Amino acid sequence: MGYDTKPPDGYDPRAYPPVAVTVDVVTFTIVDDQLQILLIRRGQAPHRGRWALPGGFVRPNEGLEEAALRELHEETGVTAEPRHLEQLGTYGRPNRDPRMRVVTVAYWAILANLPEPRGGGDAAEASLFSVVMVEADALKLAFDHGKIIKEAVERVRSKLEYTTLAAQFCPPEFTISQLRRVYEVVWNARIDPANFHRKVTTSPDFLRSTGDVTNPRARGGRPAKIYSPGKAMYISSPLMRSPSPTDSEDEPPEEPPNRSDRG
Repeated sequence: MGYDTKPPDGYDPRAYPPVAVTVDVVTFTIVDDQLQILLIRRGQAPHRGRWALPGGFVRPNEGLEEAALRELHEETGVTAEPRHLEQLGTYGRPNRDPRMRVVTVAYWAILANLPEPRGGGDAAEASLFSVVMVEADALKLAFDHGKIIKEAVERVRSKLEYTTLAAQFCPPEFTISQLRRVYEVVWNARIDPANFHRKVTTSPDFLRSTGDVTNPRARGGRPAKIYSPGKAMYISSPLMRSPSPTDSEDEPPEEPPNRSDRG
């Protein structure tokens, strides 16, 4: 039972039905301008052959987060540490697992620049899938993983409204346009560039200017300032998920001209 000492007097663990604890990880990344998640194809029963979240049973004397990272690395071949890892919730509906009563603690993670995944451990293979496919129930998933993924998608979309986590989807250095594109991809909505620029640059410690600019020859336009993530975790003026009222599809200037831009 994992006790450091013998069980308390009068306690018989055999008097209670067995319950197992597992962990599952919903890993998000952006590839080809799509929000994608990392799934594995189960190599063992139950649900052999179905796609599922990386996860598994928590080992004795192993912490939950430790178990989540171990399963993620073992079953997908991804050795990089997530830029963000957060507990999503606990799922314990009876009969959610045909083997026994299983309670799973689900996590969600952000992994930018994800290398090519490969199956390992109990997983026959690993691959990325667009969130759109899961939301449309286009994949036959194991257990209740469809529900877990949908709740994780809503969590990450909500988090972007009032935290600075969107920067974790970007390269270490990025432009305002690249950061805005993260919001548009995750929220599936067009965002007004001028309003977005104002909010993210006036929110204290959201971004840190590197002092560099892009090469205008490479971009075919005027240079854009380059930023890196600041130290703030929360946005002072929350961003709203509603799409931009503009109907124009023309790409506006990278940053709105103003006196500060002219130096």
